[in-house]
Amino acid sequence: MFRRKPKPKKSKKKPETPGQWVKHFLREWVQPFAIVLAIFLPFRSSIADWNDVPTGSMKPTIVEGDRIFVNKLAYGLRVPFTHTWVARWDAPSRGEIVVCSSPADGIRLVKRLVAIPGDTIELRDSVLLINGQPATYGPLDQNTIEQIQPDTMRRRFASETIDGVTHAIMQTPASVRADRNMAPFTLGAGEYFAMGDNRDLSRDSRSFGPIMQGEIVGRSGTVVLSLDRDNYFMPRLDRFFRKLP
Repeated sequence: MFRRKPKPKKSKKKPETPGQWVKHFLREWVQPFAIVLAIFLPFRSSIADWNDVPTGSMKPTIVEGDRIFVNKLAYGLRVPFTHTWVARWDAPSRGEIVVCSSPADGIRLVKRLVAIPGDTIELRDSVLLINGQPATYGPLDQNTIEQIQPDTMRRRFASETIDGVTHAIMQTPASVRADRNMAPFTLGAGEYFAMGDNRDLSRDSRSFGPIMQGEIVGRSGTVVLSLDRDNYFMPRLDRFFRKLP
């Protein structure tokens, strides 16, 4: 019995000319990368994303170095890279943590919505009133307090309940200059009042005014991961996948 000799494998020809090399590079490297970007970027723009939190304006709920999940389909679907709605199916509610654009400079912010269209909001000595009803305050659980790194300032922690939604807040000594009082203000159509949970060290609607619904990018309810910037970016494993009240 005679065996056929195996056919020699054809070796891939390497590009010989500059033109062939460019075509090879575009086909093998640029094209796959472009396809990935064409899928990934619109997904992040319109469906879901994560947002790095560089400041402490939402402490003690969110701390510096947290990366939070942003649900961009929470309120509707937008055309990627625009503020144009394709469809809407929900509206932001009191107490929700949202990612939005600052009306002052367009910078991306993470804040809590404390008042919605039609609400009258007031602040008296750091006590929040919505439609004439003061929020209720109580002690904060120790686990949330322990997430904050100690410093020289004496912090005051509390839980705040508005319309049945309870979340943590943090205040600083009276020596720190802050907006602790605000005359009654009624929100118009499509206007939302956003504040940081770190009440005395947050730049929010008290300084730049209400946020329009079109500037709200999405809703957040989870810390995906957290890195300690003051400790060589070591992971804070106890904050991974932490639910945000």
